[in-house]
Amino acid sequence: MENESQPKINNNNINGDKRKANYQSNKLSSDSNNYKRNSYNNPNFKNKQSNYNSNILISVVIPLLNEEESLQELSLALESQLNNIAQNRWEVIFIDDGSTDNSYNVIKTINERNKKFKAIRFRRNYGKSAALSVGFKEAKGKVVITMDADLQDDPKEIPNLIAKLKEGYDLVSGWKKIRHDPFNKTFPSKLFNKITAKASGLKLHDFNCGLKAYRREVVKSLQVYGEMHRYLPALAHWDGYKCTEIPVEHHSRVYGESKYPGLSRGFKGLLDLSTIVFTHKYLKRPLHFFGAIGISMFVIGVIIDLWLVIEKLFCNTTLSERPLLFLGIALIIVGVQLFSIGLLGEMLVKNTIDNSNYNIKERLY
Repeated sequence: MENESQPKINNNNINGDKRKANYQSNKLSSDSNNYKRNSYNNPNFKNKQSNYNSNILISVVIPLLNEEESLQELSLALESQLNNIAQNRWEVIFIDDGSTDNSYNVIKTINERNKKFKAIRFRRNYGKSAALSVGFKEAKGKVVITMDADLQDDPKEIPNLIAKLKEGYDLVSGWKKIRHDPFNKTFPSKLFNKITAKASGLKLHDFNCGLKAYRREVVKSLQVYGEMHRYLPALAHWDGYKCTEIPVEHHSRVYGESKYPGLSRGFKGLLDLSTIVFTHKYLKRPLHFFGAIGISMFVIGVIIDLWLVIEKLFCNTTLSERPLLFLGIALIIVGVQLFSIGLLGEMLVKNTIDNSNYNIKERLY
């Protein structure tokens, strides 16, 4: 009786449900596999992100600090120029370097009007080199333009910079031939440019002009840190890129005041120049620097002490009253130490050298 009261289970229905579930699961898996094949194997298929990245022709990177008054005017001028040059295939990346005014809110308003204007906001002020470094990483364009946000750089110069790039150059720097700045900025800048041109071997009149045009591969290979933004043409030149400059129009500042005092900037610039010259020439061969100085000091010290010993032997001179003896000994000791530092540096370089640091222009197989 108990068996008669239990409901009967229809095995055909259960098997049918299982087959239906398996069919749906296989269909989803098949659709997923088809999507993957279309994504990775079909050359005519592109996802939205890769299509967007490949379509960007020009990226404009603009570091800024407390420039709320000029941003709206600058954005309108850029929009007009870039639409003429690249139609819709452009982007502008504002890097807010810790502004304390209303700059970021103004940029948000610009972004609401046109989504091609983007922004990255630092929590604090890190400096122009840090802003450019982040902007270079974010830039997707085949050509990258840098300029300041204070309206002293004219967006109308962008077509001229790009036209010069098309002549076969990798980096084109602006030259503020007629400059509208106070003497405390222009004089240190002229001195700085002459010294930099001499030290780098790159004959430019204006290394620190904010208005520059780069090919994409240049900005992706440059390492910008500290205050190295002043030397981007020199760094690119040392890496084998072809650099030049063209005269550009420079306007007087309309709003606010300069964020970079001239005299202190010039002093810091000379220190940075010493850094990049040393690291460029001797970073991978430190023994050539420390060894050369160490051997020179060692030889001078040996000559001094040898001369004093000869005087002692043949002229009966008292060495205890000759300070040159201690100078010679000190030179010998310091010379040996510097040579040892060079050897240690060579050992570190040998253990850390990475072939990926070499810039390769092209490959042929």
